[in-house]
Amino acid sequence: MMEDTITKVGMADLNVLSKTGILKTTGLGSCVGLTLFDAKAGVAGMAHVMLPSSDIAREGQLNIAKYADTAIPELIRLMNSLGAVVSRMEAKMAGGAQMFAFSTGAGDAMRIGPRNVESCKEILKQYRIPLRSEDTGGSYGRTIEFHCETGMLHIRSVQQGTKEI
Repeated sequence: MMEDTITKVGMADLNVLSKTGILKTTGLGSCVGLTLFDAKAGVAGMAHVMLPSSDIAREGQLNIAKYADTAIPELIRLMNSLGAVVSRMEAKMAGGAQMFAFSTGAGDAMRIGPRNVESCKEILKQYRIPLRSEDTGGSYGRTIEFHCETGMLHIRSVQQGTKEI
């Protein structure tokens, strides 16, 4: 059996594959690892989303992979360039943990993980892309691998072990 090539997706990064290979990202705490898959075209994509909205961007050159509202449209654009079609895409995601405990009244700003999940879901809804499965929330980190040939998402965490969705 031939080993699949692993393509790493860094923090605030995204990438796409066609036909074969594995997309992998580590260090998903409050960040969300969002995957899109068009099985018919054999095209897969992954974004490592750090923050819910580019409205809060302060950097000079906007990193579109960093924010849910810019990363997902860019991921769709890149997948389309490889032959994927939005109406056939399905999504899976993991992460969005609440990594730190805050006192009541700390405000919405501290709910980065849950807000990342909500924002990703809202953008998927705008594109009418169904969210087939998710492993989000909790208070623990995750590493994910998305298999381009099968659309299977492998999730590993120290606290929860390994699962596939």
